[in-house]
Amino acid sequence: MHFEIIETKRLILKGLSPNEMRYIFENCSKDEIKRILGHRSEEDYQKEESKYKNGYSSYNRSFKLFLMTDKASNAIIGRCGLHNWNAEHRRAEIGYVMEDERYKRKGLMTEALEAIIEYGFNKMNLNRMEALVGTENVPSLRLMEKFNFIKEGLLRQHYYVSGEFEDSVLFSKLYHEYINEKHKQ
Repeated sequence: MHFEIIETKRLILKGLSPNEMRYIFENCSKDEIKRILGHRSEEDYQKEESKYKNGYSSYNRSFKLFLMTDKASNAIIGRCGLHNWNAEHRRAEIGYVMEDERYKRKGLMTEALEAIIEYGFNKMNLNRMEALVGTENVPSLRLMEKFNFIKEGLLRQHYYVSGEFEDSVLFSKLYHEYINEKHKQ
């Protein structure tokens, strides 16, 4: 299997598209799938299998998922990427999760997101990158600030999590803003 690779100082980001995810589920055993995708539990596997069975993309939406692998340990420690990708309108939503507590608060997500933002604007030809962040998710709110995403508004009771409705803050970054920042560096 061929992964698209992005390498940073401390990470290897292994990219997967819907086609590659289908290939994995159609050609690999459950144990192989869990190993390839870095699932830590049966619940992680079940969630991924459900996405596969229900279809990863629609006629106008797709994604590019990157598995975050720590170079030092070769362990998959999280995921980041661009989903809800609408190529026609040149926009996608950035998403990320650090699945291993031992790797939090070390700047690794900042490192990964810098590479993913660059990839989205330069390889996927995005004009607009969006992020939806829970109002209580302070680390993610700080990341949006660090990368100069613009707060556009609040989506009330946007997610249903653990029996509760949660609000989301909508952020965006446009290609010309990204380019202007790069020129200032």
